[in-house]
Parts: sequence; structure tokens; C-alpha cells
Amino acid sequence: MRIRTILAVAVVGLATALAGCTGGQVFSSSYRTVRDAGYQIPPVPISRVDRKYHRQIVKYETREKPGTIVVDTGEKFLYFVMPEGKAMRYGIGVGRDGFTWSGTHRVTRKAEWPGWTPPDVMRARERAKGKILPAYMPGGLQNPLGARALYIGSTIYRIHGSPEWNSIGRNVSSGCIRLINQDIIDLYNRAEVGAKVVVKR
Repeated sequence: MRIRTILAVAVVGLATALAGCTGGQVFSSSYRTVRDAGYQIPPVPISRVDRKYHRQIVKYETREKPGTIVVDTGEKFLYFVMPEGKAMRYGIGVGRDGFTWSGTHRVTRKAEWPGWTPPDVMRARERAKGKILPAYMPGGLQNPLGARALYIGSTIYRIHGSPEWNSIGRNVSSGCIRLINQDIIDLYNRAEVGAKVVVKR
């Protein structure tokens, strides 16, 4: 009986410690199969994604107003600022070497299952490496923009979903900010057109 009590206390202590590290709830159970607009988004093997990149509410002190999106490309986190010194934090994939950037913009458009039109400069760059990109790819499960996209100012960059869950926490893109599809749907439902976007290196 005493052993059970000790184990129970240990489990509670571990849970409390983890909550203290994040400042709130961790949404590790939200990466199941999602049916959305006729598509079936496959589950994410979340145990293979570093826990710090799981969607979670964290303590976050900032002067930015609630509703602001802050992207920390160095730490590979995106913060959606919430009231009372908190934020919803998402793990992200960011630009590879030579493609990172910073600046302050606004969300100018939101799209569900967006089509993808690769910029001419990207098509030329990939062609030089022997890879042919389409002039346009309709939205869908294999589309690099994933389930949702937030368009950033007048830039060519987007905050978007990705079927490549294993790219989270890495420098992999040509400048866009990518999230797990289940996470971009969550962010899409929170963020509004006109929201401030702060990208930090």
C-alpha cells in the first residue's frame, strides 16, 4: 500500500513539474486523425516529436497585444499571444540557412486547403538542382501548404501547415513558417486577418 502511495505522489509530482515548465496545458493528445473538408488528415506519431514542440499554453511575457503572432525562428516556436501573460506555443519548421528573415507584418489573408503557386525564383532554383516544380498545385493532402495558410503582408512567405511532421524543429523551408497540420488548423481558428505578425531571428 505504501509503495502505491509513493508511486502516486511521484506521478502527481512529475505532472506538476511538467505543467510548471510549460505554464499550462499540453495538447499532446490533439494529433489524432482529423476529418476536414472532405480530407482525412493522418495522425501524427507525436511520441517521435520532441515534447517541447507539442502545442501547449505557456507563460509568455510580452508587450504585444493578445491576438499577435510572434515567430521565434531561432527557438523554432510560434507564439499566439493570449491575455494574462500567456501564449499558445506551437513547434515550427523555419527557413534553412540563407532563407531566414525577420520583420513585422500583418496577416493579409487566410485560406483553407490553399493551392500552391511556387515563385519563379524557387522554380528556377529547384530546376538548377534537377527538380521540376509545378507552376501550380491544387490544395490537398500532398500540397506543401497543408490544411491552412496565413499570408504575411505583401511578402511571398506564409505560415502554413505541412504533411511533413518530422520537419518541425528544423531549418527546412525557403522562408515560410510551417506547422503540423493539426496545429495550423488550431492557429487558423484563433488568428484574425489583420493580426500583427512579428518574426524574430
